[in-house]
Amino acid sequence: MKKLFLLGFLFSGFLLSAQAYPPLYNNNEIKLNIGLFLVTSSVEGSYEYYFSEDASIGATVYFDNNATDYNGNFGIGPNFRAYFGYQPRSGFFAEAFGLYYTGEDEIENDLQRNREYSTTALGLGLGNKWSTRDQRFTLEIFGGLGRNINPEDFQDNFMYRGGLSVGFRF
Repeated sequence: MKKLFLLGFLFSGFLLSAQAYPPLYNNNEIKLNIGLFLVTSSVEGSYEYYFSEDASIGATVYFDNNATDYNGNFGIGPNFRAYFGYQPRSGFFAEAFGLYYTGEDEIENDLQRNREYSTTALGLGLGNKWSTRDQRFTLEIFGGLGRNINPEDFQDNFMYRGGLSVGFRF
């Protein structure tokens, strides 16, 4: 009887597992930057894929009716994020991003006819993300600064991005 009990005890270890967090199934997240929309009426959407508890890759796309706004009228770019919070996939994060964007500079006189531009920027950002207990809905605040790689003569050397986003994980 003792041998049977010992054998059952050894095999029960295969059936039991202890984890600090429940299994994470929602690896995809879509977000809408409501902060940017409220301030500039630009529409920015993002996608984020979590490949571990503390790292993700993503992409951002934004549109704006006013081509003379600070980051133009269209932008698209990738990002990589590393999370440093105590909860998985949330808390303080740092990101590296790239951004290709187009726009138009305000024309000050009639001698300068074509002031359209398209440029690429690389930058770094910081932020914080909070998620609900079931890891379905998120809220994040972030900001970043990038350097334009090939700016035009009339264009700034630096660009910035930031916002307040709400997201849904699936």
